Amino acid sequence: MRQTIQQHRVVVIGAGYTGATAAGRLARRLRGEDVSITLVNAEADFVERVRMHQLAVGQPLRPRPFDEMFAGTGVELRLGRVTGIDVDRRTVTVTGADGASDLEYDTLVYALGSAWNTQGVPGTTEHAHEIAGRDGALRLRDRLAALAPGSPVTVVGGGLTGVEAATELAETRPDLDVSLIARGGLGDWLSPKGARHLQKVFSNLRITTHEHTTVTAVHADRVTTPQGDIPAAVTIWTTGFAVHPIARATTLETGDTGQITVDATMRSLSHPDVYAIGDAALVTGPGDKPLRMSCASGVPTAWQAADAIAARLTDTKLPTISARYFNQCISLGRKEGLIQYVTADDRAVNAALTGRLAALYKELVCKGAAWGVANPTIGLPVRRRRVTAERARVGVPAA
Repeated sequence: MRQTIQQHRVVVIGAGYTGATAAGRLARRLRGEDVSITLVNAEADFVERVRMHQLAVGQPLRPRPFDEMFAGTGVELRLGRVTGIDVDRRTVTVTGADGASDLEYDTLVYALGSAWNTQGVPGTTEHAHEIAGRDGALRLRDRLAALAPGSPVTVVGGGLTGVEAATELAETRPDLDVSLIARGGLGDWLSPKGARHLQKVFSNLRITTHEHTTVTAVHADRVTTPQGDIPAAVTIWTTGFAVHPIARATTLETGDTGQITVDATMRSLSHPDVYAIGDAALVTGPGDKPLRMSCASGVPTAWQAADAIAARLTDTKLPTISARYFNQCISLGRKEGLIQYVTADDRAVNAALTGRLAALYKELVCKGAAWGVANPTIGLPVRRRRVTAERARVGVPAA
């Protein structure tokens, strides 16, 4: 009698920047004979989430089909929405065109990411638009295209997403009356140089700013604040992100935000066969501060998880990747940009790059991130390692 060694089944759920990166990195580190890698996603092509404000104002984006990106890599794409996870039975329920089915795994990489956060403000779900995903950006694009000149558009949220959305819209549609509502001061997280440049761009684009203002309700034609109503034929809601709720419905340990608690290798603290990456993971960064939800934070967690999985399966040295920040790259339309240099724990320093050079810098960063996802198996190592028998899935004894 002998034992049959079957492929170790790795399932990656979510194919945004982090999930697609993790799947590709695993494919170039492990032998296809030893490991099967299945990438589950609801859409058939990659979404450049950092460009959703561009899509919303009508700019075309280059399509990036997954079947082309992962052709010849050994990664199998499974189209469908993840509608359930049983981490005790090690199954993922995927609902697609043919209905629901369970997908078994030996190692799960959870990369379902995040969506917009309504903050529980009345009327937001019914009347506001979001740009956290492609569907929302496309709905907003159609609504903006139908607006008459002079119509008021209000962006709620003074963070990176809100600033990028407001400036992109004001540059593309100067015929609209664009305003932004910020809970604090405009650019108050930036260095003095960065804040001055942001305020200058807002002034040049004639964007009205309501600082130190909170929205308490959203209506079809206005938003309500303690200072009074602000007209809004369209309200764009950009007050942060909320993680996919499915993790909290499992027995996975999660934090107050619903993010999965992980160790330094992105491994779940409660279920060692589950790794969480990107927005879905509660990761402690420099200064013992949680990493913010962003592409800049997420991609290094994907590298870390993929390398840790490969190392554990092949009994090689367990690597660690230091997740830290270097800068905040902000597009201010197509002609202006702002690169705010920061400390490792994301606090602004006095140095900042502004103007057209900063806009080019940001564009190169966006193109580089997309290129990395679209070319998943380019790069070192060129030699894939074997999975050890002790780490593989052992099947029924055979004669």
